[in-house]
Amino acid sequence: MVLLEFAMAPLGQGESVSAHVARILDVIDRSGVPYQLTPMGTILEGEWDQVMGVVTDCFRTLEADCPRISTSIKIDYRAGPAGRLEGKTAKVEERLGRKLRT
Repeated sequence: MVLLEFAMAPLGQGESVSAHVARILDVIDRSGVPYQLTPMGTILEGEWDQVMGVVTDCFRTLEADCPRISTSIKIDYRAGPAGRLEGKTAKVEERLGRKLRT
């Protein structure tokens, strides 16, 4: 199972890119892949081809009208079942004995 964290934004499209990020989040949300939105990116959970397919779809969405796109990707693969998106945070909270701000 893969946890993939990525951030993608067009370059040269002005100071605010929220309209472009909203387009990407629409693709992610419609994909059905479990995800978590953060202020600095999005975390996807799924099989390799599945999460990479979502990233590709996001790229293609921006590519249509953005001549330059910046993308940052971080991947953690671990054999086993799904549920790590919430499970990793829960495990740390368990060790600390308290809830964290997430």
